[in-house]
Amino acid sequence: MNQVSLFAEGINLLILGVGFVASFLTLLVGATMLLSSIAQKFVVIPVATAPKPTQPVQPDQTELICAISAAIHHHNKPAC
Repeated sequence: MNQVSLFAEGINLLILGVGFVASFLTLLVGATMLLSSIAQKFVVIPVATAPKPTQPVQPDQTELICAISAAIHHHNKPAC
């Protein structure tokens, strides 16, 4: 075998290999999409709703007010 025919055989093998891999991956993606669409027809996911609160909750903000007033007092304190 000379180098030209060996090179041509290598290119032929490369094209065949890439073709088989690409066709297999295309077939695999198609089968996955088909099975996914079939599975979605049989599964129904219920939507849970949160119960409405009876009374609005008023958080205790005394700690927040104390922290804000302490920060303002510390900020307004003159430097020594």
